[in-house]
Amino acid sequence: MEEKKIATRQSYGETLVKLGKENDKIVVLDADLAGATKTSIFAKEFPDRFFDMGIAEANMLGTAAGFATCGKIPYASTFAVFATGRAYDQIRNSICYPNLNVKICATHAGITVGEDGATHQMLEDISMMRTLPNMTVISPSDDTQTRWVIEEISKIEGPVYVRLARLATPVIYKENEKFEIGKAIQIGEGTDGTVFATGVTVAEAIKAQEKLKAHGIEIRVVDVHTIKPIDKETIIKCAKETKRLISIEDHSIIGGLGTAISEVLTEEYPAKLERMGMQDIFGKSGKAEDLMEYFGLTAEEIVKKFEN
Repeated sequence: MEEKKIATRQSYGETLVKLGKENDKIVVLDADLAGATKTSIFAKEFPDRFFDMGIAEANMLGTAAGFATCGKIPYASTFAVFATGRAYDQIRNSICYPNLNVKICATHAGITVGEDGATHQMLEDISMMRTLPNMTVISPSDDTQTRWVIEEISKIEGPVYVRLARLATPVIYKENEKFEIGKAIQIGEGTDGTVFATGVTVAEAIKAQEKLKAHGIEIRVVDVHTIKPIDKETIIKCAKETKRLISIEDHSIIGGLGTAISEVLTEEYPAKLERMGMQDIFGKSGKAEDLMEYFGLTAEEIVKKFEN
């Protein structure tokens, strides 16, 4: 049976419509990329609550902040490289500093953007967003988790950054499965090692888990969907219970998931962590799957770590 794959950006667009029907405070902003970010689905259903701001990302985030001051719940979207890079000043000073209720849902993050190449492959966004006071940072791994998070963040106050992918990825969780912001998900009870993963790399970690089990190596996978606040309790538990710790992310190893975990280990339970991710380099143009293989972000590379 072929595994079902859905891009988290598609899940995002469809969930916005559901949310829009339930809550008339929801407004959606985009920066001339509604077709790609899938906010176009909301725009078709609620044209009076959708605002295409053009190629003016900084203005879009400033406008979103304005909506928040009027009691609306704005969801602002564009590619991650523009949402966090081009508009960083507005996020910092107009959204996080006054602690406004803005949801920044950026698509096309990481090298899995593919053929658009290094200029569009945002590998620093987790690092940038998690350093900002008041910001919650979430990187969902599949369709189910994305649908949950898009609804859940409408219920909490304050700035949120949600990292979404272009690439269609395997559906991991059952429909309507329950999650909790700030609480990682442990998959399996193996003691030979723990692989902490986030976003598109969770599916790769699960594939590695299955391959290793066939060779008598039992590992656990931890889906760290919330990067900030990080789940310290689960990290420490896995450090105490397993022989080896590895993190994997479609992001720079500097400042991202691996760094966040390392900070916890340094302060709470010193242990070695091997960080898999982009090794302080820019990406390249190519098919997403080929790039993951080229940069070593695959199940096979995780397996090699444990078999060597």
